Amino acid sequence: MDKIAVYFMPGLAANGAIFERIALSKDRFDSYFMEWEIPFEQETLQEYAHRISKKITHKNPVLIGVSFGGILVQEMAKFLKPKKIIIISSVKSNLEFPAAFILAKKTKAYKLLPTSLIASIDNLAKFTFGEKVKQRLKLYQKFLSVRDKKYLDWSIDKIILWDRKKADVNVIHLHGDSDEVFPIKNINNCIVIKGGTHIMILTKYKWFNVNLPKIILNK
Repeated sequence: MDKIAVYFMPGLAANGAIFERIALSKDRFDSYFMEWEIPFEQETLQEYAHRISKKITHKNPVLIGVSFGGILVQEMAKFLKPKKIIIISSVKSNLEFPAAFILAKKTKAYKLLPTSLIASIDNLAKFTFGEKVKQRLKLYQKFLSVRDKKYLDWSIDKIILWDRKKADVNVIHLHGDSDEVFPIKNINNCIVIKGGTHIMILTKYKWFNVNLPKIILNK
């Protein structure tokens, strides 16, 4: 039996280490952990997704993305024929954005974010995961490695301006009921993970290790 290729895309500023506790059976799955690359000048999200999709070498892969990585894999799917698209702690369209994102888009306030300051690990951790992360700062020092200002400016712009209004019905959405970045009240048609926060890929890894294989294999 051929093994299933599973490609994981981390969230904003994060590296593939966020998936280190995710253990899919090596008898059934081949896991590949992707990394963010610095965007080209004036590169659109679609162009970036096309570029990253070329790194996928398997036909009909499973794409799994966390947060901004979830947005990216949905765009990458346009250039691939994925077996499944699974997003975690993310959104399926801009209709699931919280009010703060919508306001930021209208006022363009996001352009005033001091990303050069955010690029320091403590500020980046607070910006990406919230104040509560302070007590786990050493842990996140390991995971938040993409601190390039150009990348951060580009990423924030592409998240806020994501123009998808209609969700792909084939996307499998896993979302925590305590997500502080994308509140569950704005999310439709998802598998709800009790007690899951925006960083549940780290804190609820036991749930994922039990349930991800079932979700992937379920036809």
